[in-house]
Amino acid sequence: METAPAKTLQKRQVLFIAILLFLWETGSEEIRYSMPEETESGSFVANLAKDLGLRVGELATRGARIHYKGNKQLLQLDITTGNLLLYEKLDREVLCRATDPCILHFQLLLENPVQIIQADLQLTDINDHSPEFLEREMLLKIPESVQTGTVFPLKIAQDFDIGSNTVQNYTISPNSHFHVVTHHRGDGRKYPELVLDKALDREQQPELSLILTALDGGAPPRSGTTTVHIEVVDINDNAPEFLQSVYEVQIPENSPLNSLVVAVSARDLDAGTYGKVAYALFQGDEVTQPFVIDEITGEISLKRALDFEATRFYNVEIAATDGGGLSGKCTVVIEVVDVNDNAPELTMSRLISSIPENSPETVVAVFSVSDPDSGENGKMVSSIHNGLPFFLKPTFKNFYTLVTERPLDREERAEYNITITVTDMGTPRLKTEHNITVLVSDVNDNAPAFTQTSYTLWVRENNSPALHIGSVSATDTDAGANAQVTYSLLPPPDPIVPLASLVSINPDNGHLFALTSLDYEALRAFEFHVGATDRGSPALSSQALVRVLVADANDNAPFVLYPLQNASAPCTELVPRAAEPGYLVTKVVAVDGDAGQNAWLSYQLLKATEPGLFGVWAHNGEVRTARLLSERDAPKQRLVVLVKDNGEPPLSASVTLHVLLVDGFSQPYLPPPEAEAAAAAPADPLTVYLVVALASVSSLFLFSVLVFVAVRLCRRGGAGSAGRCPVPEGHFPGHLVDVSGTGTLSQSYQYEVCLTGGTGTGEFKCLKPILPTFPLQDTVREIKENPTVRNSFLFN
Repeated sequence: METAPAKTLQKRQVLFIAILLFLWETGSEEIRYSMPEETESGSFVANLAKDLGLRVGELATRGARIHYKGNKQLLQLDITTGNLLLYEKLDREVLCRATDPCILHFQLLLENPVQIIQADLQLTDINDHSPEFLEREMLLKIPESVQTGTVFPLKIAQDFDIGSNTVQNYTISPNSHFHVVTHHRGDGRKYPELVLDKALDREQQPELSLILTALDGGAPPRSGTTTVHIEVVDINDNAPEFLQSVYEVQIPENSPLNSLVVAVSARDLDAGTYGKVAYALFQGDEVTQPFVIDEITGEISLKRALDFEATRFYNVEIAATDGGGLSGKCTVVIEVVDVNDNAPELTMSRLISSIPENSPETVVAVFSVSDPDSGENGKMVSSIHNGLPFFLKPTFKNFYTLVTERPLDREERAEYNITITVTDMGTPRLKTEHNITVLVSDVNDNAPAFTQTSYTLWVRENNSPALHIGSVSATDTDAGANAQVTYSLLPPPDPIVPLASLVSINPDNGHLFALTSLDYEALRAFEFHVGATDRGSPALSSQALVRVLVADANDNAPFVLYPLQNASAPCTELVPRAAEPGYLVTKVVAVDGDAGQNAWLSYQLLKATEPGLFGVWAHNGEVRTARLLSERDAPKQRLVVLVKDNGEPPLSASVTLHVLLVDGFSQPYLPPPEAEAAAAAPADPLTVYLVVALASVSSLFLFSVLVFVAVRLCRRGGAGSAGRCPVPEGHFPGHLVDVSGTGTLSQSYQYEVCLTGGTGTGEFKCLKPILPTFPLQDTVREIKENPTVRNSFLFN
């Protein structure tokens, strides 16, 4: 990630580049160097650091390099010393041909900040080429009647050197008839002419062979020779004459081969063989090579393609020779007309291949354009496609920079394929396209985002530890390490919640695991926050709420609240023998720690001393009489009631009820089973007497108690809510849980609390029902008249 100081530095660099380019365009001079051609590679040219006033180390830090059109490497820069060296041996004739002076333009490109310095290297000519005649032998036919002083033009020798190193003088081998005079042409070349010093005599010497030597001005001078063969012919007193001494013609550079350039014409007043004229190109150097002339018609045609960019003008001399050896000459000036046959050239110097997103205006690349055509054909326009966040900025002499116009967003677009189009203004227009790819590197500017703002997970209680209960997921639109998400549990707002012991999260994939076995009855739901943090710098994060709901399992059997099964003595219910059918004996009260259908309880009678005497209501656990009691019914009844939940599989509990059938509520409890066993044993007479006496006393006491109880009942007859037994002191719950879902016992019934006598512990003994305020006869009548109630009561 790019730091703030780096961004500030980059902004300063962009501003510095703009100021530097402005100052450069308003007033800067080119640096020019000169050195001879054919200098060995690696030779020292100049010290650029010293000439530019730069420190040696500054070239390396600013990324200095040499830029040349077409990316040809002619020079190399040693950035450690600042020396400019030759990369290879340079041949002036190859690079510039006949152009004088030969100047190679190159640029010194400083990348950080961007600065372009124009420089020139002039190659001076050395005498490395000798004059050369294209023909080994020249043939001249000279009539013997030619007067002394007559001039005969000779073909010139070519020399690829320029200036003083090219042909400067012509000489001819010593003879008694001719000498050579050297003249200057309009294009600076020198040509020889043969001058007759002494009259020829065909009869004395019909042929002469002379050696023509061309000398250049080098030190030491170089030379080239050819043979001039002279045939002495009979008298021919009229030389051919051209209709024009100079022909001027223009020809497009894209003219097809063998096309007619111009037709020259010469006439000869002689007759016969001496009047027949033959045309020929006079000089035979490389300049005349694109053309050929028909020796009979004088038509000059094109034999190879022309190139305006290589040669723009041709001066062609044409000689017309008659049969007698006399000749005349003319000059044809051929101007090559430029056509738009060269597409623009683009030389790219790429600076940056990857740009950090959110970067300010940044220079991506620097490139130069060129077109060797002229006029409108050489004018160029550079452009890129619209809609891209880049623009081209002209800088210096056909140099452009590609610059971002705004900060980029990698999440919007991570790669840009930019096509730079350079179009000239010729007809037809030619263009060159150059494609570059700019990658946008990621910056951590996007926080992870959860797929949901909150998650609800279900887990069944009694789960195994390390159970996978669900997952959270977050995505990050960044790339690389900036998009790698790590998950964590955030500290709960309530420090008391033991979140670390309940759940854990896989930091790599967001999987959540229950660490302990959950208990629905202890913890039904809990929630916490999960954080997602990327690996960027600085890291970004987000959070989501996770709510875990514990699903109930049927893991709790019903628990009987009444009657208690762990009491020291069983609770005995008293039922008067005069009770009508439907008389409420007691109510079994049970609860279930589970929830939902796992806590729906049903009651049924499993065992009974008299199967048809009592019934249990399935939904509320009320035990009622099913018929009228008779004297034959045993006074002690034992009932086993089953309480079962609605879970899968169902769980159950059973409770044993002891019912005592009495003639009145004041009848005392029967003796315990141990006393009955003792009474059943045979006794001696003394024991019988004692028993009779005790029974008498007991009867008297019982009668007193019954009278006392009757009086008390009469006094309390109007108060339906009064209790029959004393209520124990101390805390006792004001309600009991009812399986009907109301949480309390039915409001239609009230119960007395009876305590065991003589223990002194106040231990809970039993609950006795108190008759409701409505008459018992009405209840019996309702049971008889309502079959549904009667069937439910009797058979459940």
